[in-house]
Parts: sequence; structure tokens; C-alpha cells
Amino acid sequence: MVAVVERPWQFRPMVAEDLVSVVGVEQACYPYPWSRGIFEDCLRVGYCCLVVEGAAEGICAHGIMMVRAREAHVLNLCVAPAARRRGIARALLAELLDVAARMNAQSAFLEVRPSNTGAVALYHEAGFHVIGQRPDYYPAPFGREDALVMARDLAAATH
Repeated sequence: MVAVVERPWQFRPMVAEDLVSVVGVEQACYPYPWSRGIFEDCLRVGYCCLVVEGAAEGICAHGIMMVRAREAHVLNLCVAPAARRRGIARALLAELLDVAARMNAQSAFLEVRPSNTGAVALYHEAGFHVIGQRPDYYPAPFGREDALVMARDLAAATH
């Protein structure tokens, strides 16, 4: 008999009342975080906006994805520093990709900083591969940083 291990956290749709916590997580993670207004716009236009809520820590992660024309675009995936190394990012990405597949997306795309080696490794493990580069995409301390463009076929692979 296989034992079922319950996660100490769960996914749920993001709501406006979550934005103080979401912006707090975002600011703790990135030197150039998304603003509250960007999150409000994502909710307003109906993007897939999820939070990860832990029983002890409250909201500890969030993910934003747009699905249009049979393509998913992962726009933001963020885990609070104190909640890292517990599989939350991997599980949140899998949940977003499951939602995309249920919405009949055939492929998924994302941009990532090449300097974010942990995220690049996570995306490779999830079946994404580099398909291009966007020059000067991200703000950086001394100018701009390029973005790797990564993609994954949702129809042929499982995550």
C-alpha cells in the first residue's frame, strides 16, 4: 500500500484581497518586482492567477499565466525565499501547465533571466527548451539583461 503524503500548502485562484501578500512575496524575491497594478491588470483581464497558501505561512508563492490561441505564456512564477527548496515552484509550474492543457493549449512559453540558473534548471526539468533570446528584456543593476525564451509542447509531453 502506498502512503499518500499531503502537502502542507495548496493552490487556489488569486483574488484582489491577496494582492498585499502577493506584492510582498514579489518584492522579497526580485530587485525589479511587478507592481500591484500589474497584478490587478492580470486579474482584471482574466489571466490564470494562482497563489500557493501554506497553513503556517499564508501566501508563499504565486503564478500568472495567459492562455490565448492555443498557447500558454507563463508570465510570473515566484516563491518566497523562506518557502524555497520544498518543491513549491515545481508543483506550481505543473499546476499552471495542467490548467493550460485543460484550456486546450498546445504549447507553453516563458522568458527567464539567464542569470537565474535555478529557474532555468527547473524549466529544463519540466521539459522546456531554449528557442531564442530577447535582447535587453529585463532591467539589471548595470543596464539591461537578455531573456532566454523557452518553450514546451503540451500535447506530446507529460509533466
